[in-house]
Amino acid sequence: VLIVAKADSPLHDVKDILAEARKAPANFTIGTISPGSTQNVTAELIKSATGIPMTIVTYRSTPDVLTSLLRGDTAVAVDSFTALKSAINGGQVRAIVATGETRSPMQPNVPTLKESGVNAVVVGWNSLVAPAKTPKQVVDYLNSNIRAVVASDDFKKRILDLGSEAKASTPEDLGNRLNADIKMWGDVIKKAGIEAH
Repeated sequence: VLIVAKADSPLHDVKDILAEARKAPANFTIGTISPGSTQNVTAELIKSATGIPMTIVTYRSTPDVLTSLLRGDTAVAVDSFTALKSAINGGQVRAIVATGETRSPMQPNVPTLKESGVNAVVVGWNSLVAPAKTPKQVVDYLNSNIRAVVASDDFKKRILDLGSEAKASTPEDLGNRLNADIKMWGDVIKKAGIEAH
């Protein structure tokens, strides 16, 4: 997940964003998609981690978020690299900071929030799951084969070309990640007062 600004924005790093947001927090706007989306709760996490009550504006889609950013309705936007790849490559927007644990190989010059002094990490992920009562030997067999595919150079390259990173894990690692994220996002959602619709 990235925080981006318009290509000609005077905001060049997290320090600039925080300084500008502190001047008038209610007027400093962050565009994201859909309330409760990873992008939206990432913005809420940043708001909470910095202690600055910035205004988060949600839109129906990434194109709506980009339109808002490009016409100056929002100061920055939060979205995935995959969704923003063409706007970044086309020079419309500039990545300021990434939310991952480490810098992304797709954007190696973009620092992480942690590097920039904000204690927040967001890692987007997808998984394959099986029904709850699937025998362990079947799950292990599937996991082993999926891990082999994900480890292949061809698969990694294709996923990287699409704007993402391929990483495999064990069922136990996935369970731990899921439980940690449920706790983290539950706390963020509760603090932000986001309700299900």
